[in-house]
Parts: sequence; C-alpha cells; structure tokens
Amino acid sequence: MSKLLSCVDGLLIDIDGVLMLGDEVIPGATETIRALRDRQIPFRFMTNTTVYCRQTLLEHLNARGFDVTLDELYTATYSAARYLRQQQAKSYLPLLLPDAQLEFAGIDVDEETPEYVVVGDLGASFTFARLNRAFRALLNGARLVALHKKRHWRTPQGLFLDAGPFVVALEYATESNAVVVGKPSEAYFQSVLDDLGLPPARLALIGDDIEIDVLGAKRMGIQGWLVKTGRFRKEDLARGIWPDQILNSIVDLI
Repeated sequence: MSKLLSCVDGLLIDIDGVLMLGDEVIPGATETIRALRDRQIPFRFMTNTTVYCRQTLLEHLNARGFDVTLDELYTATYSAARYLRQQQAKSYLPLLLPDAQLEFAGIDVDEETPEYVVVGDLGASFTFARLNRAFRALLNGARLVALHKKRHWRTPQGLFLDAGPFVVALEYATESNAVVVGKPSEAYFQSVLDDLGLPPARLALIGDDIEIDVLGAKRMGIQGWLVKTGRFRKEDLARGIWPDQILNSIVDLI
C-alpha cells in the first residue's frame, strides 16, 4: 500500500468520480477497494448520488466488482429519508427519479400540499412544470430539503448540470433556504463518523469535488484528498481551497 495511508486510520470514499464515471468503473478502483479490505483498513462509502435508493446502489456496485455491504454505504437519499422520518413527516413532493423515491417508503407523495419538497437528481426530467409545482408548494408552507447543492457532475459524455442550480432557483424564488442533508452537511458527516468510531484527524475523505468533498471534510477536521478523475478541473486548484493530498486517481493508494 502507498505511504499515503500511514497518516490515517480510516477512509471516507466518494463513489461518483472516484470509483465510477456514470456506469463505467474507473480503472483499478475495484482492485484498490479489495486491497484496502485485505489490509483491514476501515472505510465507508459516502456519496451524494441521488439517482438510486441505497439498496439499488449497493446492487449496482456489487455487480461491477465492488465488494460492498449495506452498512458501509451512506447516500444522500438515505440521509434525506432519515431526516424526514426524524421530523415525523407524513408527506413530501419528490423532485427525484422513481428508484430514489423507494428510500422514502411509508411517506406519502403529495403534489399539492406536501409538508416537504425534496430535491435530488431528475436529469432531463427537470421541467418548468415540475419546478413551478415545487415553487407553489413551498409558498404554501412546505419546507425545502436538498439532497445536495452540487453544481455539475461528469459523465463519459461530459459535464451535466446537477441538482444544485435547481435548488438555488427555488431558494431564490421563495426567499428561503434549503436544508441540505448530503455532503457537506455536518449532520451527514457526523453520522458516518459515529459509525466508524475514529477521530476525524485520523480520517481522510477521497473525493473529486474540491468544495463539497475537500472543504466539507476539512471543516469537520478530516483530511481532504482530491482525485483528478470525475469533475476535477485544474481551475479548482486556484480557488483557495487546499487539498491535503492530490491523487491522479484512487489507484494511487496502492
């Protein structure tokens, strides 16, 4: 294993842009995870991916050669559903794809008078009609919950708008602030830290987003390691956020 791991006792590992690009596995990523497990280095997968519920994402990863268990996998959809249940929510309006909505089983979908509006990824299904329905629900008293506020994400076909721009549009239109439940939410980080049981200073987060991953980790006292796969652009290094390490890819660990 790389000397990089001598300064940490455990890892938080992003998925999109670190292990996968869309449906494509980043070369060497499965071997790296296997090596970490063989060396008994504790880790958790911590992703803002909002396309799937946690169970589907687990099956998706395992089908591509990653040896993952459900208790190792933390997702923004799981965090959002847990938040709504903690608030004893009875209804919500989802700006989410159908599979992601499976995470919210037991909470009714209400498109007219929901208690919450939950915004994740809809891709090309983000339409004026959907956004305007959410806008009206928020004006009627619903609370806005964002799975995350990432600006864009990278696929093999290039960069695409992520959920963040749509969240900000709803915030601006309703003069309100969303509750963010994915990275860089402190509550999201803390739930994973509590599970691992390791001090933040002895952990590193490996991610491809210098703001949400690296800065979010450093605010929690966790090292932020930036990979050049995924959404990385060289301009990121001129934003005044200093990664503790810069890796060409996660394979640098081995």
